Amino acid sequence: MNQNSSGIKPTTLLWLLLGGWWIVNLIQAGCTELANDEAYYYMFSRDLAWGYFDHPPMTALLVRMGAFLGGELGVRFFFTILQPLYLWILFQIIRPAHPTGQDVWLYFVICAALPVLQLYGFIAVPDAPLLLFSALFLLCYKRFTEHNSWMNALWLGVSVAALAYSKYHGALVVFFTLLSNPKIFRQPKLYAAGGITLLLLIPHLMWQYEHDFASIRYHLSGRNGFFRFNYITEYILNIFAIFNPLFFPLYVKSWIKSKSQNLTERAIYSITLGLIVFFLLSSIRGYVQPQWVIVSSFGFILLLFHYARRHPRTRKYTMISGWITIGLIVLVRLVMIFNPIGLRFEVFDNKSSYGAIASVAEGRPVIFGGSYAIAAKYNFYTGQPAFSQPSINYRTSQWQYMDTDTRAAGGPVLIETGAEGADSTLQLANGRSFSYVVVDDFRPVRNVEVIYRSLPEEVKAGEKLSIPLTIFNPYDYDIELSPENNPLVLAWGRNKEVFREYILPIRGTIPSGSLLRRTATFIVPQELVSDREYRVGFTIHPRYQGYWFNSKESKVRVR
Repeated sequence: MNQNSSGIKPTTLLWLLLGGWWIVNLIQAGCTELANDEAYYYMFSRDLAWGYFDHPPMTALLVRMGAFLGGELGVRFFFTILQPLYLWILFQIIRPAHPTGQDVWLYFVICAALPVLQLYGFIAVPDAPLLLFSALFLLCYKRFTEHNSWMNALWLGVSVAALAYSKYHGALVVFFTLLSNPKIFRQPKLYAAGGITLLLLIPHLMWQYEHDFASIRYHLSGRNGFFRFNYITEYILNIFAIFNPLFFPLYVKSWIKSKSQNLTERAIYSITLGLIVFFLLSSIRGYVQPQWVIVSSFGFILLLFHYARRHPRTRKYTMISGWITIGLIVLVRLVMIFNPIGLRFEVFDNKSSYGAIASVAEGRPVIFGGSYAIAAKYNFYTGQPAFSQPSINYRTSQWQYMDTDTRAAGGPVLIETGAEGADSTLQLANGRSFSYVVVDDFRPVRNVEVIYRSLPEEVKAGEKLSIPLTIFNPYDYDIELSPENNPLVLAWGRNKEVFREYILPIRGTIPSGSLLRRTATFIVPQELVSDREYRVGFTIHPRYQGYWFNSKESKVRVR
């Protein structure tokens, strides 16, 4: 391998540059407060499992591995290590036969000038292991297509399993790779690789089975919403932003004039285009988070690197615009640490904000409503117990599998509530307010089961229905149902719409560990829109508390 003008081998130069970037990420990881999702994954890591409600387990494992360091650095440490590894692997895949020092600098500047890689180089989210194992998968795929051996098939299967354990979007990486090479399906060893993947995924599949395939159902239908044109425009603008708008004219030019040199490059191009088109179509039915296309960065790097190294003027523009972008990113990184302009964002003022809540809680558990991440963040920054009540008007989360609220039963708690009727409201340093009530004898009802055979698949507005119910109380205390206290509610709603709630005139006491049988008689509401399908279910709505369905959900079409 050639040396640059300073006598450093290109291999060594790349490790030095990636090592310097890693040190910057390490400092950033320890000096920047946690984002909401990071606290949520920290909560995962405290109870390792083969799966979680909305994610596979790799992120939780990486957070747990860094726990010995403590604080934000402990949460993020192993995520900082992943970036130099996958950028090194990617360079091994796309590098020329005899790279020079100039090639290494060009590659480094292109990578460092992508805002999406800067951000996801130090925060503890599933996208970091997704990038690492996508790169490993592509390396294994390259070796498999170049030498169809059993060993390469083994590692191909292992890499696909690692992708699946990192983030479910990894399935798209594999799909678009195979789509780019239909002839690969003639290879018997490909199916052996698939068998190895399935074998390694058995623990996760068992977890999914035991939890009614919650993750699959959530990702396939739980995120669905309605068409909004701004979802499409915002998605397109985010694509420009995260992959550097200064580079986009070069991406287009190089895409037109470049051709893939081998099957692996063809796969990378297929992944890039496939992910962007797939999530563009997904934006028709709901909001698409920009990092979902993060693996497309490999294709943009490949395009620009090969084109710029062959065209001096393009190389010059790439280096200049890249260094300008890196300079701007440095300023953003400094703001994320010191916040000199007093921005209000989730990585600022967490210690003081949650400390203020803890000071009024005085050791009592805090029951947060709505957001799945806030209770985890409170626990991380204060060490005090907290629980996040799911909301039918938002979503459920991993909290539904936790018993923090049950362990708080019978004692005093603080419950987050609306400002109206609250005991008090705190104005927090992060700009938010926290309204709460103090409940001296907390009695959760979240795990009460409302069992019914079925609802009709189609109903007519104004139609009278009678549904026999069996209500089971798993708690060690009796629960009273009444329209005034713990009302049983029939909720009608559609994804991304506020549920319409109708209180049922049902009264009775459910003994501890026993059943209550009642018949719910109700009129199908006239205000429901005809020719629409609704999610319908029964829920108990205790005063002050957020709530999720206590029954299964049914899909009912209103004629």
